[in-house]
Amino acid sequence: MISEFKRFLLGRPMKSSELAEEKLNKVKALAVLSSDALSSVAYGTEQILLVLISLGAVAMWYSLPISIAVVCLLTILILSYRQTIFAYTTGGGAYIVAKDNLGTTTGLIAGGSLLVDYILTVAVSTSASTDAITSAFPVLHEHRVLIALFMIAIVTVLNLRGITESATILMYPVYLFVFAMLVLIIGGGYQWLVGNVQTHPPEYGAVVPGITLFLLLRAFSSGCSALTGVEAVSNAIPNFRDPAPKNAALTLIMMGLILGVMFMGISLLAYLYGISPNPKETVVSQIASTVFGRGIMYYSIQAVTALILFLAANTAFAAFPLLAFMFAKDRFMPNMFMVRGDRLGFSNGIIFLAVLSALLVIAFKGETENLIPLYALGVFIPFTLSQAGMMKRWISKKPRGWFTPFIINTLGMLTTLTICLIFFITKITQVWPIFVFLPIVIFIFRKINQHYRDLANELRLDMETEKPEPKGSVIVIPVAGISQVVKNTISYAQSLSDDIVAVYVGFSDEDMKKMEEKWELWNPGIRLIVLRSHYRSIIRPLFKFIDTVEWKKAETDHVTVMIPQFITKRWWHNLLHNQTSLLIRAYLFARQDVKIATVPYRLKK
Repeated sequence: MISEFKRFLLGRPMKSSELAEEKLNKVKALAVLSSDALSSVAYGTEQILLVLISLGAVAMWYSLPISIAVVCLLTILILSYRQTIFAYTTGGGAYIVAKDNLGTTTGLIAGGSLLVDYILTVAVSTSASTDAITSAFPVLHEHRVLIALFMIAIVTVLNLRGITESATILMYPVYLFVFAMLVLIIGGGYQWLVGNVQTHPPEYGAVVPGITLFLLLRAFSSGCSALTGVEAVSNAIPNFRDPAPKNAALTLIMMGLILGVMFMGISLLAYLYGISPNPKETVVSQIASTVFGRGIMYYSIQAVTALILFLAANTAFAAFPLLAFMFAKDRFMPNMFMVRGDRLGFSNGIIFLAVLSALLVIAFKGETENLIPLYALGVFIPFTLSQAGMMKRWISKKPRGWFTPFIINTLGMLTTLTICLIFFITKITQVWPIFVFLPIVIFIFRKINQHYRDLANELRLDMETEKPEPKGSVIVIPVAGISQVVKNTISYAQSLSDDIVAVYVGFSDEDMKKMEEKWELWNPGIRLIVLRSHYRSIIRPLFKFIDTVEWKKAETDHVTVMIPQFITKRWWHNLLHNQTSLLIRAYLFARQDVKIATVPYRLKK
């Protein structure tokens, strides 16, 4: 039943040979990998206005030059990451670039920041999508956590079904959002030009009392949250169809153009219409209601906005498992992240991301606005390290025509480094957890890597000198009585060794005497050792006996404990029986020189 439900939910298992069919063309890749970046249009301008409103509506005109600065930074990043795509065609983005050029620790900082950022992406995106829904339907505000968790569950299932299938499904909402935003921008501009809407924008260039460079930098850093997700394309080059680097570069440029136009358009409309941030209604909602009224167009725009914010999480689901795979390949994360699931996706990475982001939503009760600065900083640290790594690459290798890309990457590094410093200075109360969390993450990566290196050293052998040593085997069979299960186990043991002993632990003289009489009557051809337990424990007397056998036989024979176990037909039947065999195995696993074997007997009823 569980297997059938899994097939219904995820689809049929796919052959490894079908992996080539799971590659993305440019149209689908743009939808899957740019949904995070494009969705930031819904809150990027709002983040700028939230800072400026502290000085009153007169300061809102500063949103335009700040938005232009953000778009300029976007252009630099697009050009910089285009260089990265052609230099590192296997993907991995900032992690691979930083590790290859600046050392392992720097690579771990870049990659660790991105992994944390992807978790925050899912939490922030689903919460922002919930905000868009509750702006249109305030009655749902009390249920925002459940709505966000439901969204995470949906996008998780879609990604578990495979990247191509999820891209096919998610492609339409992403392009519908782009169309809706362009309609809003064009419609809003037309309504303003013909004077159909009475607006009262603040005077451009007006003197604002109390304005400071600190506040402007803070507003600029807040607006830079619109640039999260730009790096996803360079991380996911292996997901593209051939020629993968060329297709990835074209996808990156298209994403930058669309994002720049939409972000600047929304910022311009917010200024022209005199929009101020409202805790109960988003900026996009205010613009749409002003331009179209609360009719079908307004609700359509809110619906696709909520949908794109929800789908923004999909960028993280596309990039996180691939980055986790690369970490696992380098032995900095568990091997399970390298395993492809039934649908050829890295299922463990997808599930891990879903669980952590859901916990984050629950912990913050769906109000993740305070995570946005941390979320943005988690991207700008890898941005900076990636550009620095590319600078080192150009200087070290000096390929033909290297100076122009070197200048581009230098400009990108200096710009993103400046943004990081602005974040540290202006939002230290919100971004300080990264100074605690990143060292912990890197420490965990190091400990995992150390474990794998220790394991490799301990298991390594010299194939020329170290050969298996033939030994005999003494088999110990714990028995609770005489049954088909015990008969099945003894029969199997006799096929492996002549030195077999059965062990029975009794709690009373009467039990022990009955067992000895029955065994003598049955006479299966092996010895029975009867032990007395004064404390009604099977484990302690059994282990003392095994110690005795092990001490006597360690030099000449293997000591194997062969455990009889019946397998019930129904899962709930297990609840009706003592799990003594499981307990014995749990204790024996800690023993270095004792081998464990379980002989199952499957019940028919």
